Amino acid sequence: MSVGWSKYAFKFAEYYNNQAIEDMWIPPRLRTREWMFIGFDDRPPERHRGFRKPRDLMAHVVRKIPSSCFYSTAYYNDPNQRNMTDKGLQGADLIFDLDGDHLPGVTDGDFPAMIKVIQEQAYQLWYDFLEPEFGFKEEYLQVTFSGHRGFHLHYRSPDIWQLDSPARREIVSHIRGEGVDIGVLLNGPDCAWKRRVVSGVDSVLSKLDQAHQDNVDGKNALNELKEIVDSRIGMPGYVGPKRCGTDMLKAVAERVQDSSRRKRLIESFQKDGTVTQLGGPKGGSQYDNVFTELVKGDNSIVLGKAGETDEVVTIDLKRVIRWPTSLHGKSGMKVVELPLSRLDPNGHNAFDPLIEAIPWTKSSRIEKVRALRSDVIYRIRESQGVLSQGEIYEVDEATATFLVLKKWAEPVS
Repeated sequence: MSVGWSKYAFKFAEYYNNQAIEDMWIPPRLRTREWMFIGFDDRPPERHRGFRKPRDLMAHVVRKIPSSCFYSTAYYNDPNQRNMTDKGLQGADLIFDLDGDHLPGVTDGDFPAMIKVIQEQAYQLWYDFLEPEFGFKEEYLQVTFSGHRGFHLHYRSPDIWQLDSPARREIVSHIRGEGVDIGVLLNGPDCAWKRRVVSGVDSVLSKLDQAHQDNVDGKNALNELKEIVDSRIGMPGYVGPKRCGTDMLKAVAERVQDSSRRKRLIESFQKDGTVTQLGGPKGGSQYDNVFTELVKGDNSIVLGKAGETDEVVTIDLKRVIRWPTSLHGKSGMKVVELPLSRLDPNGHNAFDPLIEAIPWTKSSRIEKVRALRSDVIYRIRESQGVLSQGEIYEVDEATATFLVLKKWAEPVS
């Protein structure tokens, strides 16, 4: 837990004590949900709790003051049973978890930029895939900001709540581009993956151009490209090498610098998805295959994974998810529900979690904190800056809470 956490535990207590039951979002079919609570100390999480009424839930939260609260995406006959098989699984919501911790080339070291990227991915997931290709309807959708690094799409249509894990895996496989045959896509009817692949060629070439530079930006681009390929190794339909090092990516970046080869590559790829212009060591086709996987990987939507099991959250029927209107213990921000119309970060009246998910009232009180990290970028309401390790900063209460709980700073008495 963060240094000086006891002070912030008191702030969490103030928040929950000041909330009426009507102020808190209560999941449908409350009696069938399992709950989990993480405390501010080092004790194990409290799990296997069920509540019959909202007031029972709130009484427990006010008494325990957890740092984070979760409820099950599944519905159970008896959520209080400690053995999962004894709970009696009825079904589960369909959850899509988009988290900045899993995106190649994205780091929460630039927190505002990371939030915007994840918000855009959530928007694209709905409008590129879930609505047009799966026929999902907005009336069954709930969109939430996780309170820290991501966004959750909850889908509660009666048609899907009894889908088993293999059926959910099929949805995820399509979204992630597993087994995508680019040639078939480009010669087939219009669909999200066809559009993404066509636009992806320019995106990958731009990143390869950056990776070709002998500077810090080039090194960062090279690492991002490696992460993209690594994330695809083992997927169905993967055609790249078993291991892809930076030397191979440098060779691909070098080859696309030739203008005539580059032109032929673009024309060939956008015609039928074939790449034969780059070749490979000893007359092979490894460079061609790496480029193909970069296009598929650069345009896939990376869904968050379910911790210990390494299963994608969407597939895991026994997953717990953060409770909207509760607080996140690693940021001090609120888990916030938002309308789909405000999800597009570039749209009119876009949702801004770094303003709207701050639960603390504005205060003129200034607090001192000492930075524990360097070169990390933050923004909380109007307060923004870049930290330098060891330096002492005077910030408002909301910013101090964020920086300390995120372990980017410690309080100075």
